[in-house]
Amino acid sequence: LETITGLCGIYFGREVLADLKSAGARWIQFDEPILVMDLDTSQLQAFSDAYSHMESSLAGLNVLIATYFADVPAEAYKTLMSLKCVTGFGFDLVRGLETLDLIKMNFPRGKLLFAGVVDGRNIWANDLSASLKTLQTLEDIVGKEKVVVSTSCSLLHTAVDLVNEMKLDKELKSWLAFAAQKVVEVNALAKSFSGAKDEALFSSNSMRQASRRSSPRVTNAAVQQDVDAVKKSDHHRSTEVSVRLQAQQKKLNLPALPTTTIGSFPQTTDLRRIRREFKAKKISEVDYVQTIKEEYEKVIKLQEELGIDVLVHGEAERNDMVEFFGEQLSGFAFTSNGWVQSYGSRCVKPPIIYGDITRPKAMTVFWSSMAQKMTQRPMKGMLTGPVTILNWSFVRNDQPRHETCFQIALAIKDEVEDLEKAGVTVIQIDEAALREGLPLRKSEQKFYLDWAVHAFRITNSGVQDSTQIHTHMCYSNFNDIIHSIIDMDADVITIENSRSDEKLLSVFHEGVKYGAGIGPGVYDIHSPRIPSTEEIAERINKMLAVLDSKVLWVNPDCGLKTRNYSEVKSALSNMVAAAKLIRSQLNKS
Repeated sequence: LETITGLCGIYFGREVLADLKSAGARWIQFDEPILVMDLDTSQLQAFSDAYSHMESSLAGLNVLIATYFADVPAEAYKTLMSLKCVTGFGFDLVRGLETLDLIKMNFPRGKLLFAGVVDGRNIWANDLSASLKTLQTLEDIVGKEKVVVSTSCSLLHTAVDLVNEMKLDKELKSWLAFAAQKVVEVNALAKSFSGAKDEALFSSNSMRQASRRSSPRVTNAAVQQDVDAVKKSDHHRSTEVSVRLQAQQKKLNLPALPTTTIGSFPQTTDLRRIRREFKAKKISEVDYVQTIKEEYEKVIKLQEELGIDVLVHGEAERNDMVEFFGEQLSGFAFTSNGWVQSYGSRCVKPPIIYGDITRPKAMTVFWSSMAQKMTQRPMKGMLTGPVTILNWSFVRNDQPRHETCFQIALAIKDEVEDLEKAGVTVIQIDEAALREGLPLRKSEQKFYLDWAVHAFRITNSGVQDSTQIHTHMCYSNFNDIIHSIIDMDADVITIENSRSDEKLLSVFHEGVKYGAGIGPGVYDIHSPRIPSTEEIAERINKMLAVLDSKVLWVNPDCGLKTRNYSEVKSALSNMVAAAKLIRSQLNKS
């Protein structure tokens, strides 16, 4: 099966199709996940015209159009069904249950239906009996010979094979299915659907499904009660942000245009080695702590020498911003080789959230307290937010995602309050992936943003006015959700800006008012290029054209873990110099 991915095959041209034919391709798959979005009439017409244009080139080929990730809207479904050159249609029947109703009402006679009943985006074992019932429903509509059993989307989003996981316990492992196991599930469903059911396999699957439902490690009644309780409040802080900022300024005594960094400093080869050796118990905890302490001292001394106003400890003790916290929370499990592609050649190893979540003990207080004692300047306590932990994990599918997110939020809330008790006066709760979880359909976006923002507010609604809550966002376009960002009610937000060519500032040009502290990034940390003082000063002046100097912070786009120390020192030196230059100009005016 040859696969072409894109909005419309027209852009690939007749030459590509001719080449595929010459190579012996009998099937061509066009991936069209855009059809699950809110397309207007002109976009749907363009889609239809593109396939009409290719009709002659597709003659003699079997053509499959695959959609996934959500329901197909009625108008898009109607357009899709009207195409003449198509042999079959593929639908995500895991996340697109309403599409099933459209299929029941109208599916073209003689066409193949690729039924995506095995989840291609998560790692849970399929409920084979439930999927078989769905296939049997489709059989009554289109006929058995026209139903093809499939995954809901490509298996790019799952880990490769469970046989590579030697450390997961037997019970948990029995609940999972990685890509190789999903292929077995598809095959088992296809055989059963055709009348050759493997009774032993189906029986084993039912027992594993029941084991997961009844396991005491999955459900914690106290956590469930706590989540029910938090739904009864919106968790806004008791005073307005303008009042809080005044209380914080009295305590922190920061200059205009305060400078800070986002959290991480370079993760050197030696640091990674030390963490590996400690995890493998090759060095003692005493030696490990001493090494991390020395790294903190180096990072703090560098920031003080550069003249940065609010410091970070550099996160030398952390492997990954989600894994570090998940390893200390109940309800999480971790794979040894469960890598999935993130983008390009970068891969990540998402945690598995399998049960209700609690925080057995403080996670960062020891490290943040140690760092704060090394300096008289404010030291940020660094946490990953509940929405980001959720969106960068394989999430349990036996309860709504927002329920799981609220559980994480309650755990982070405990950590925030413990940090405050330990004397940490600036606490950053990163929500880098908040935008990433936004549903594709506009009709579903408000519900997501409401609970995601609520989850963030749960984490910090109990702190004193004088405790400054920061958040950080990156990797996305935030202009279309700016009002939800404002509703998060953080005291300060640092946000990617330079990498996206300062598109963030356009929303303020359009009249959006932001009264809390805000630090649009002044340089792109993904590039080794060192921005000059003049270049950064120019960026700050662009920001001051739309933002009040009383709320503007100066910081990089993101964390510095991917850079080396020579790059970091030069870039931050220029950043601080630019902030001081503009600060002096403001003082004169």
